[in-house]
Amino acid sequence: MDSTACLRLPFLPTRTRPSSSSSSPRRAPRASSIKCCAAASDAGAGASSASISSASPRRPDVVNGVGPAGVDGLAGPPVPVPVSDSSAPASRDLHWLPRPLTSADLMGVSGEGLKVAYQGCPGAYSEAAAKKAYPNCQTVPCEHFDTAFKAVENWLADRAVLPLENSLGGSIHRNFDLLLRHRLHIVGEVRLAVRHCLLANPGVKIENLKSAMSHPQALAQCEHTLTEFGIEHREAVDDTAGAAKTVAEQNLQDTGAIASSLAAELYGLNILAENIQDDKDNVTRFMMLAREPIIPRTDKPFKTSIVFSLEEGPGQLFKALGVFALREINLTKIESRPHKKRPFRIADDNFSTPSKQFDYLFYMDLEASMADPKTQNALGNLKEFATFLRVLGSYPTDVNEA
Repeated sequence: MDSTACLRLPFLPTRTRPSSSSSSPRRAPRASSIKCCAAASDAGAGASSASISSASPRRPDVVNGVGPAGVDGLAGPPVPVPVSDSSAPASRDLHWLPRPLTSADLMGVSGEGLKVAYQGCPGAYSEAAAKKAYPNCQTVPCEHFDTAFKAVENWLADRAVLPLENSLGGSIHRNFDLLLRHRLHIVGEVRLAVRHCLLANPGVKIENLKSAMSHPQALAQCEHTLTEFGIEHREAVDDTAGAAKTVAEQNLQDTGAIASSLAAELYGLNILAENIQDDKDNVTRFMMLAREPIIPRTDKPFKTSIVFSLEEGPGQLFKALGVFALREINLTKIESRPHKKRPFRIADDNFSTPSKQFDYLFYMDLEASMADPKTQNALGNLKEFATFLRVLGSYPTDVNEA
């Protein structure tokens, strides 16, 4: 007999020859069954069987839901109880099952039905970015960046659109820190061209202004222009639209606001000068945040944002960068921030007194999708020696004009 096949015979008790004196009729033996099964030694081939059985079907040997023992003597898998359902197909393909509705099904790409949180007052650049990302959304102004994060986490808003970096002012470090503090995911990015305007109350002229009020980034982006206008004093507030609102509500005559043309319209201010930013190519990159990540794809440009930390030692950062270079993954951003949970480490440089030095987190953007196996392999390689690694999001790259 072949080693991969077995012959299984039912146990038949020994029959005794009836005595000639017995008056009981002789009972015919019950029809038996013989089953020959081939073991599935090939991983690609299923088990085949041939059976010869009696007219009555043989019941499966089930004890407490456990199937018959296999050739190795171990208990088989549980035998499912058949459920009559005329609507289910005969095949085992489960794609016929209806998929549960999600919020994405109820809200189109235009953002209709979405509540999008942003930092600032109505008329802020962040609101314009939210409208660009989700044209038909309902915007929700928030006093602080942290408030916008919490609004999404607490289901008061569906998304948040917050600035991440500016081509002139650099990174908004506060939001980098908040990305680690909260558990939201980056699901997209949007770039917005910033066109600063100098606003003032009706009747006020540029030569009457002694002070300019706006967000610190906006003040820095217009520094040289304000100096040329003879405006020496700077007053920083939480957002540009808030500055316009303050100038209008307090009817300030010697203070102007740096904000958008939309803010001038909303708060009844005059535009004294347009496009006053020092560099005309002034673009802010905003991140779109959600409670759940999106499914990454490979049929369109994607970007992946990560943050990690490393052990101290020569060549550690070079080693981290190498896992992406070896797989030809382009990096579009890398920035270090002090690790707030571990602000200092003790460095012993063979001197008499050990020194305290900063421990850093590294934020990095990759031109790659998490659906790409080489991206997964690169992060798997990085995780082998990184002390901390977190994927902040994998999302479509904004290829539209700012």
